[in-house]
Amino acid sequence: MSDTNQRQHIRTKLRAGIRLSHADVGSLKLRTADISDGGAYIFSEGNSLPNTGEVVYVQILGVGGDEAPLVKMKIVRDDGRGIGLEFVDED
Repeated sequence: MSDTNQRQHIRTKLRAGIRLSHADVGSLKLRTADISDGGAYIFSEGNSLPNTGEVVYVQILGVGGDEAPLVKMKIVRDDGRGIGLEFVDED
């Protein structure tokens, strides 16, 4: 079975600038490849990123200025080109 058939959420290609924040890497400007109701895939663009399992904060750039919300996300995979992130419930 292919990865596409195993996905819980439909992915939409979306190239958007984001700011990823984590204590180990500081604040990095990166780009999304796609997004879904469950998370997003972010290109690493040659940057060293936190390890799988780490929680990061993501903010979309160019939408709402500095008022865009910080979204808590967890790194669920790293394929060398980028990372898969899943949204973390704040409850």
